Amino acid sequence: MLFNTYEPWKFAFSQEVNNLDEVKDIVNNNNNRDNNKDNNNKDNDKDNNNYNNKDNNNKDNTTNFNENNNKSWGIVGVPFDSTSSYGTGSRYGSIAIREASFGFEKYNYNFKKELNSIFFDFGDLNVVYGNCKQTLKNLEETVNELNQLNINPIILGGEHSISLGVLKGLSNKYNLNNVVIIHFDAHMDMVDTYQGESFSHATVLRRIHELNPKEIIQIGIRSASLQEVDFLNSKENKENITVFSSKETNNNLENIKKYISSINNPIYLSIDLDVFDPAYMGDVGNPMPNGLSPSILEELMEIITQKELIGFDVVELSTKTLGNPSAVLASKLVYDFLTLI
Repeated sequence: MLFNTYEPWKFAFSQEVNNLDEVKDIVNNNNNRDNNKDNNNKDNDKDNNNYNNKDNNNKDNTTNFNENNNKSWGIVGVPFDSTSSYGTGSRYGSIAIREASFGFEKYNYNFKKELNSIFFDFGDLNVVYGNCKQTLKNLEETVNELNQLNINPIILGGEHSISLGVLKGLSNKYNLNNVVIIHFDAHMDMVDTYQGESFSHATVLRRIHELNPKEIIQIGIRSASLQEVDFLNSKENKENITVFSSKETNNNLENIKKYISSINNPIYLSIDLDVFDPAYMGDVGNPMPNGLSPSILEELMEIITQKELIGFDVVELSTKTLGNPSAVLASKLVYDFLTLI
């Protein structure tokens, strides 16, 4: 960095680039490096083929499935909170998450691994305050531009409604019918309309469900309306919506770890920070007692990041204070994700 300075508006350890051509060069170099690595692995498999065909087939499946190391990632902040219904201020979340990232070492001691993933921080989306539909459209277009650069999105909210725009953008590259949505949240977010609005932080998973993903897995749930429970229990939805309550997650974590480990499809990961207990994460739009601890998220994140991931969002940090504990915990989720992929 010039003049011995740093850029607090960018996530720590992100690539230093000045124009789009530099981004393309880094992405292409990363793809070429990993393609060479894959070819070397295939050559080794061929050499060992006569030894144990069955084992090699299993290794091939694992290598082809876990493609995260072949990917480049791009952070985009979405400072939008116009449908917030209780606590406002998540429009400042992306700034606070980035600033808090400079408190971390590049070596992640908990996972005994250094952060070496290739990722960029492209700044914040131009949102339209008061207009959720237009903001989602802007975000969809931005994600589609990332698709064209072969960069997968990491989205910093902002309120939870923004997840819909991300997935609509990704649908231009991936068949969402094959994608599993893993959704950490205190709330189901599955009402059809909320306060007269179809596009809202409270309806976002209902709209995502209408995109027909293979499955939606909700973890940490402890608040819902009767309408949402009836929708969940309807015959047509029982097979592709799976809910683990916060009580079940806290008491039977091994069952959930096994369930996630069995996934054989690409995953989109969405974390609403109110999934945490307010003792750990108080600065959110809709805090709810009896939530999860950071250690539980760490354990599950370690499993999820061994799967093929197409995108990730962290939403609903609601603070105007830089360096507060909630911002640090939110930032650590991104830091852990980038370390583990």
